[in-house]
Amino acid sequence: MENTPILVVKGLHTYYGQSHILHGVDLALDEGAVVAVLGRNGVGKTTLIRSLIGFTLPREGHIFFNGQDIAQWESFRRVKAGLAVVPQGRHIFSSLTLEENLLSSANPRMKKNPWDLERIFDLFPQFKTKRRIRGAQLSGGEQQMLAIGRALISNPDLLLLDEPTEGLAPLIIGGLIEVLSQIKKEGQSILFVEQNLKFTLNIAGYVFILSRGKVAYESTSPELSRNPGVQLTYLGVARREKRA
Repeated sequence: MENTPILVVKGLHTYYGQSHILHGVDLALDEGAVVAVLGRNGVGKTTLIRSLIGFTLPREGHIFFNGQDIAQWESFRRVKAGLAVVPQGRHIFSSLTLEENLLSSANPRMKKNPWDLERIFDLFPQFKTKRRIRGAQLSGGEQQMLAIGRALISNPDLLLLDEPTEGLAPLIIGGLIEVLSQIKKEGQSILFVEQNLKFTLNIAGYVFILSRGKVAYESTSPELSRNPGVQLTYLGVARREKRA
């Protein structure tokens, strides 16, 4: 993590009513980096995404995005500034066609190599023959890919993903790894929250682990892969790095 931070979160406290969910979360993400936030169910991962995109405003703390504190900005303003989210459960427009779903979020913005329909179809070749298919007729895996494409075509500076592997079969998850790896090569900054350790170690360069609403551990992905004790303590699994 040597580049300029695109996102810095400091002392974030977020509540649902009187329930205190995030307890002073601190994290950072450099431009062009792919960072994951891991944790079991109920530790605050989705609340973190909601706080970042503005669906749930934090009561305390700061969210610096491209140098501006956006912690109290409304969601539309954050999207306009360059944030995009792939929400948990996809939430595509079921009555619109695949192409209409993509165009609903299209925003050229001033970028060197902006995402447009042609580039999205290059990334997802299967979309070319299904562009007139309505969202409700797509499989779960296709809907997840569409949700990613819809976020990308808004040309975000930072792409947020909430539990991207949820409900997907292993074969589809493999395809998702390939897609995100390609997006990563494009230099896209990505922050995602996830429970799937294997998937995370394949994609992220740096990892934060949440426990009880706080960051309990952080390291590079290779360091985490060599630490089964941390994996077992905070994730309930232990995956050792394979050696040649």
